Amino acid sequence: MQSRKYPHPGMKTHFMKRFLLLISPLVLFMLAFRPIGGITVTGKITDEKGIPVNGASILVKGTQKGTSTAADGVYRLSGISADAILLVSAIGFESQEIKVGGRTTLPITLRASVTTMSEVVVIGYGAQRKRDITGSVTRLYSPAQYNAGQPIQGKIAGVQVSNGYLNNTIPEFDREGYDRITENGFLRATDNPLSTFSIDVDAASYSNVRRYLNMGQLPPPGAVRIEEMVNYFKYDYLQPRGDNPFSIHTEISDAPWNPNHKLVLIGLQGKKVPAENLPASNLVFLIDVSGSMQGPERLGLVKASMKMLVDQLREQDRVAVVVYAGAAGLALPSTSGNFKQVIKDAIDNLQAGGSTAGGAGIRLAYKTARDNFIKGGNNRVILCTDGDFNVGESSDDAMERLIEEERKSGVFLTVLGYGMGNYQDAKMQKLADKGNGNHAYIDGMSEAKKVLVNEFGGTLFTIAKDVKLQVEFNPSRVAGYRLIGYENRMLAKEDFNDDKKDAGELGSGHTVTALYEVIPAGVNSDFLKSVDPLKYQQKEKRKERTNATDEILTVKFRYKAPDGDISKLMEVPVKDKAVSLEAASNNFRFAAAVAGFGLLLRNSEYKSKASYEKVLELARKALADDEQGYRAEFIRLVENAALLSKGKVKDVPEEADTRR
Repeated sequence: MQSRKYPHPGMKTHFMKRFLLLISPLVLFMLAFRPIGGITVTGKITDEKGIPVNGASILVKGTQKGTSTAADGVYRLSGISADAILLVSAIGFESQEIKVGGRTTLPITLRASVTTMSEVVVIGYGAQRKRDITGSVTRLYSPAQYNAGQPIQGKIAGVQVSNGYLNNTIPEFDREGYDRITENGFLRATDNPLSTFSIDVDAASYSNVRRYLNMGQLPPPGAVRIEEMVNYFKYDYLQPRGDNPFSIHTEISDAPWNPNHKLVLIGLQGKKVPAENLPASNLVFLIDVSGSMQGPERLGLVKASMKMLVDQLREQDRVAVVVYAGAAGLALPSTSGNFKQVIKDAIDNLQAGGSTAGGAGIRLAYKTARDNFIKGGNNRVILCTDGDFNVGESSDDAMERLIEEERKSGVFLTVLGYGMGNYQDAKMQKLADKGNGNHAYIDGMSEAKKVLVNEFGGTLFTIAKDVKLQVEFNPSRVAGYRLIGYENRMLAKEDFNDDKKDAGELGSGHTVTALYEVIPAGVNSDFLKSVDPLKYQQKEKRKERTNATDEILTVKFRYKAPDGDISKLMEVPVKDKAVSLEAASNNFRFAAAVAGFGLLLRNSEYKSKASYEKVLELARKALADDEQGYRAEFIRLVENAALLSKGKVKDVPEEADTRR
């Protein structure tokens, strides 16, 4: 007997199907907007003086969820339990455990680590020795190791530790390699009116110096390249007009460390190319996976950095991954930036172990870049390593010749340095200089973000290559001068017009700043050494010409297009119009503060009356629009260095600075 409600067989089933189809959209809508468990916590991490802490790590205890701060000290964690416990740590500070307690806004203040500042003896500029210390040791850990519950056996600030966790430890730096820097001296303008050098946009020295200071040590002199410290920061120069790839800015004021001298600033501002207008990229990630790269602060940080870069790629961009240890291999063929997860999976699968055949890796990386060359595009090898090559071509000379040969293909080079204890800074510098490239030291995720995200265009896209500067000083207004920094970028005066001579590259949006310390005419100075009068030189006519102008100097620039072979010339005369230091721009005062800091760290013979107090005074009055917090962080580093400089410092021969 058939049911009256469903008179036909199968009608009930049919009705249910229609009903489910009708309510499915409503169910999906309700699921999409269902409440998600957990809360979002935001806040700012500062030190006891209210200065933002850059690179602080915040992890949710017992989970893999976490984040880190940039230079502004701000953090954000989403979807965490209201009862969660946050593990907060930063190099140079005491770590903390903080209960969220349902709060959505949670500012955090970190205290400087007493262990770091009080238990380290600085010998010379960075050579560490063990010191007998009685008493307890602050419990230190890295978030990843704390989560995993991995105790560390070793030394913290020279003290044996058996039940601590490694984070703020001070490693031995005995195997780090730095070239000795012979500072540029003062030259008489009458005898040497021309000063010629290549630009340098590298900033590796500053982040490396920061690492030393955050670890509670003054850096070795060879690690302090003043031009790189100055150029770590952005300056508010006007954007170029017309077809020129950069604009030129000059300014003259008093030298803060010597009131009898003047300081001349020469600034370049590279044209900023919008991301959507950048040419397609053919990138090869060349990653060192040798045994020396083991650890979260080495290969772990490389992986995180490269995945951050992958997120910036577009469909037209391509990436290949080459790795090297005892031998070199292709971990991922050239792949479209549209397949981000495929690229990230290849990066995640990398593991460290074995020796370091850097030469073989470089050859394979350049071959891979040539095989996928994009005409008119950005063809670049990105080398991630500690520079500790030990198999095959590994000497500085062999590596330089290899890079010089490979750069002829039109492939540029970016060198990213990682690690500590065995970091080979000198080798990294040479590779970048010879490879039409740039060099950055990645000491944490915030620096990786700065280099690979915030400055993506400047790091990876060249707008002008072989950029050279030549300054001619007017002897009637300048008795002597010296270029501050750029020691490894000096050129012969004849090199300026030689288009075969390699020089530095300028990236999209990059700024480059150079500082000359000038002794005005008529000022007597012990820095200028006298020589006997020349017998055969005619000087009277030249003196008449130079006295007739109010120019103090003339700046000339030569540069080539990224794919060009013939240079273009720009020339800018500079009037002798100095302003007081108080009336100088924020650009000038902050650059002068950084240069003064470098002179102090190097214990330069030209530091005159420089002091940490004067550096701080200048910098604090020139913070300007410090949106990212980098200038505020600089002030904290100067304060750290001032404290360390008051500790026990013993002189050691500078030869100890060059380590092999």
